[in-house]
Amino acid sequence: MMQPGLMISAPASGTGKTTLMLGLLRAYRDAGLTVQAFKSGPDYIDPAFHHAASGRPSYNLDTWSMDANLLDGLSARAAGADLVLAEGSMGLFDGVPLNGRSGTGASADMATRNGWPVVLVIDVSGQAQSAAATALGFRDLRPDMPFAGVVLNRVASPRHERLIREGMEAAGIEVFGALPRNSHTEMPERHLGLVQALEHEGIDTLLNDAATFIRGNLDLQALRAAARSNPMPEAAPLAAVVPPGQRIALAQDAAFSFVYPHIQDGWRAAGAEILPFSPLADQAPDPSADVVWMPGGYPELHAGRIAAARTYLKGLRDFARTGPVHGECGGYMAMGQALIDKDGVRHEMAGLLGLVTSYEKRKMHLGYRMATLPDGQRLRGHEFHYSSILEQPDAPLADVTDANGQPMVETGSRRDHATGTFFHLITAEGT
Repeated sequence: MMQPGLMISAPASGTGKTTLMLGLLRAYRDAGLTVQAFKSGPDYIDPAFHHAASGRPSYNLDTWSMDANLLDGLSARAAGADLVLAEGSMGLFDGVPLNGRSGTGASADMATRNGWPVVLVIDVSGQAQSAAATALGFRDLRPDMPFAGVVLNRVASPRHERLIREGMEAAGIEVFGALPRNSHTEMPERHLGLVQALEHEGIDTLLNDAATFIRGNLDLQALRAAARSNPMPEAAPLAAVVPPGQRIALAQDAAFSFVYPHIQDGWRAAGAEILPFSPLADQAPDPSADVVWMPGGYPELHAGRIAAARTYLKGLRDFARTGPVHGECGGYMAMGQALIDKDGVRHEMAGLLGLVTSYEKRKMHLGYRMATLPDGQRLRGHEFHYSSILEQPDAPLADVTDANGQPMVETGSRRDHATGTFFHLITAEGT
């Protein structure tokens, strides 16, 4: 049996579900419970905060890119926990029009699949009894989806709360608590979402404050009692992820941190060794590695330091003369010829590829992606960045489409031993 769980979701982004999620994780942990966190959908930043709040690694579960075997294997990471809390992405039913490997990517798909009742966080600003109509619609749109109740957020006053509770009671919706307006527990944000957990100096204070806030305004016992799960296969295996080499030099610091835990776990399960290095600390990749992997992150915020990191740049260029180097999104940008920052300043990068990108004029690029390599292998992943391509002179790495099959101009690049793409890998077909 799977440990009992809940899906923390909302009608839309920006309603406060992350604050609720982190406060719950820390509050239950403080109460002596072992809590396993998951994130529904592609996201690098939220799981790092989950880990900090719960003390356990958080894993992404994505129905568009992952098959049943991988979803079961990752869900089984909850073994030994007392409670599972999964955080949804965007709105509860937001996904793509066409099914992927196990669904559309919507949080509702994951909640239904694993039997986790939905706790809907509703921003009740500017309404009272009308909030019940929102809750009722979300509860009843998919009759097969388990639904636990709601948490009211940004409540203005006791009278405001009382009016909303009356509406919820009339609609038969359980209310687990009401959170007053409180800017002190809001998470700091930047262009790709929250500021990374590893960069947040006061993260423990923030998490403790969130836990205190949640404890004071929610019925934690009633919430835990509402948790449920569907039966799951026993000891479901984690699908193997073929590593790019047996010794992988992996860039890891505040500029290059976006690697999914299931990818690294898959590499290790296949016997690969991960050799971390930090470009921001001017460290070169281990020359004895089989491959260098440059993950995504925030190189546009650290472009000057990267351009000045002579030991790192020389080591990366020397390695690329004979060994493969691959970059994803931010790593791809750092492998290019130049990166233009938000102030219009041009910074010379590694020059392994001819790519020139600019963060001066920001435009969001967001969505699932399917990439087909020249050998026919199909990869599933996603793209999320604000930088634009000014020059992309090298041969394309792959044919890339969105989730609807529409071709994308961000095809990635290849030159000699260097490859890169804005595409973040989640799974390969057959794994």
